Amino acid sequence: MDSLTHFTIGACMGEAFAGKTVGKKAMLWGALAQSLPDIDFIASFWMKTSSNLLAHRGFTHSFLFCILITPLLAMLAESIHRPHNIPLWKWLLFFGVAIFFHIFIDAFNNYGVGLFEPFSHQRVSFNAIYVADPFFSIWPAMACTALIYLKSRSTLRKHWWRMGLGFSTFYLLYCLFNKGNIDMDVKYILNKQQINYTRYFTTPAPLQNWLWYVVAGNDSGYHVGFRSVFDSKKEIEFQYFPRKDSLLLPFKEHKDVQQLIRFSQQFYTVEKWNDTLMFNDLRFGQIVGWQNPRERFVFHYYLQYPRENKLVVQRGRFEGWSYQSAQSLIKRIKGN
Repeated sequence: MDSLTHFTIGACMGEAFAGKTVGKKAMLWGALAQSLPDIDFIASFWMKTSSNLLAHRGFTHSFLFCILITPLLAMLAESIHRPHNIPLWKWLLFFGVAIFFHIFIDAFNNYGVGLFEPFSHQRVSFNAIYVADPFFSIWPAMACTALIYLKSRSTLRKHWWRMGLGFSTFYLLYCLFNKGNIDMDVKYILNKQQINYTRYFTTPAPLQNWLWYVVAGNDSGYHVGFRSVFDSKKEIEFQYFPRKDSLLLPFKEHKDVQQLIRFSQQFYTVEKWNDTLMFNDLRFGQIVGWQNPRERFVFHYYLQYPRENKLVVQRGRFEGWSYQSAQSLIKRIKGN
């Protein structure tokens, strides 16, 4: 999830844990613990883009990181707030849960997390919620704002942190419900439309959880389409994108290409834009693909110009957005 969401969720967790004991400072501890796994952004200042893609949400989003950092934070907080009536084991439990919850909710995005680093490079991704979903983030944000302004002894504080954590949890469960229904529909449709595939995934289109982006295919290429939870017809208008692996032959020994293939989890295509060779990671969707089915992919990496790839994950995310494309998104959400 985005950094602001982690911060506000952490603040609510801190208030729930020790708001009555250490006051509003508990919110800061919670926000710190929830934000700490994203310290890996520092690596982007010296690592190449392809290496940083694998480092981000890697070790700092693993069980081992959680195990190592939890006692350090617990002992630091326990010593700072003496005298108090909170035993060390409760500090350990709080920081362990807060840090792991950051990792856990990040696993619901399509980027995935390296839960088992450094022992396994396998990424865990549930593909159930968009990385910045306002319908998830609004509740802890409202609660955090209220907690900042309310007095430390206000009886309303309990109601706000419960609302912030409770409503966001309920929405996450709702996302999983949508995910299950979409996956069942997609499998049925792929079989009905006689589309051969060895791998597939579904993930929400931007900023909501009702329209889902679908990719299915094999080493030859991928079928790409969209499905809304409100669609009545059991069909998807797929667009086919060949993988074109042969274009990678001159670059097959390049480290950045090997890293990109590993990062993409095999969901990639290669194409030429004029004189430039492009590596597309299909997992991050298309630029307004619900409006233009043949649109370019959000994640596109210039193989011949690696220095132009600093914002490779983000640069195409909202490119081409306009009032018309937003209207088109709403219309497509409503179903076919």
